[in-house]
Amino acid sequence: MKIEDLVEQFQNKDEKAFKKLYEMYAVSIRGVIFNIVKNNAITDELLQDTFIKAWQNAASYSSKKGRFFTWILNIARNSAIDTVRSKSFKKAKNNLNSDAYEHLLTHTYDLDQSTDAIGIKKFLPKISAKRCEIIELLFIKGYTQKEVSQHLKISISTVKTRKRNGIKSLRLLVL
Repeated sequence: MKIEDLVEQFQNKDEKAFKKLYEMYAVSIRGVIFNIVKNNAITDELLQDTFIKAWQNAASYSSKKGRFFTWILNIARNSAIDTVRSKSFKKAKNNLNSDAYEHLLTHTYDLDQSTDAIGIKKFLPKISAKRCEIIELLFIKGYTQKEVSQHLKISISTVKTRKRNGIKSLRLLVL
């Protein structure tokens, strides 16, 4: 079945289409959310919220504006960033004691697996260093365009141009 047909069924509130799209995208979306919030429980909650928001707002998706995956990924990313910026998240984070971080010291794990759920890192070295840096900061580390601009001390328009060109380069490599 073509993705366009599946998305159309999703927009028509077909539960089987919902389930299929969830199966297709949940792992990738979860990886992006986790990379931003760094908390499994919150990640799982935001993943569910993302698909519920997508379901409730399915009519607002338009293939003319971009791919469905990109649309739902933006919902997830924005929710995760909003959560991290919320007062309750910051307060909870400040209240953690050192026991909460013990697993980071005692367990080793594949960092790439937790930060690169959609497998894009392997393509980054194939694009220009400036574009690569922008893509990493925006999509892997979860920075906003304004934060990237401030971090790299470049104009926001330069960030946007490098992002757009980086995405074009990646699209050519991936598709």
